[in-house]
Amino acid sequence: FQKHEFFVDMTCEGCSKSVTSVLHKLGGVNFDIDLPNKKVYIDSEHNVETLLETLKKTGKNASYLGEKSAQ
Repeated sequence: FQKHEFFVDMTCEGCSKSVTSVLHKLGGVNFDIDLPNKKVYIDSEHNVETLLETLKKTGKNASYLGEKSAQ
């Protein structure tokens, strides 16, 4: 899977719970949420458009930052 990095305008635990909720509904994703830096890292077979549309379902401003190299 490719690891993708997204910006999501999250300000609190509630925001990160929204992100967790929509990604669980989508399925087929492994993800990490970096709340202080407002970033979500996603490993998935879904394409970027699908992932971005899913993140936008939270009602938060979301944007794609690029592929994250595997460490």
